[in-house]
Amino acid sequence: QVQLVESGGGLVQPGGSLRLSCAASGSIFSIYAMGWYRQAPGKQRELVAAITSGGSTNYADSVKGRFTISRDNAKNTVYLQMNSLKPEDTAVYYCNAGVEPKFGPGYLEVWGQGTLVTVSS
Repeated sequence: QVQLVESGGGLVQPGGSLRLSCAASGSIFSIYAMGWYRQAPGKQRELVAAITSGGSTNYADSVKGRFTISRDNAKNTVYLQMNSLKPEDTAVYYCNAGVEPKFGPGYLEVWGQGTLVTVSS
């Protein structure tokens, strides 16, 4: 079984910064792409940023220049550094990963439980 556990959410003022972390654990053979999604109240879940195992990244237009995704393959962990936060960044942020487990099916898409980010004065 593979799990993703997020941390780092919270309340921050506009213009502030937060760093989210997501650690994968369990019987993992390999992790492919990892990413962060978010879902604001009343809205659909959307991709924020993603990173391949080789380090290639892509971002939603709304966060380009403000957010940075990175990963530590040795720790099976992905990070999201969020700077210059805006009230419209308020959402539950979910970690996502494509995983090849040591046992069972060759590919699993795994989601974290979500962490709330609130940007407000």
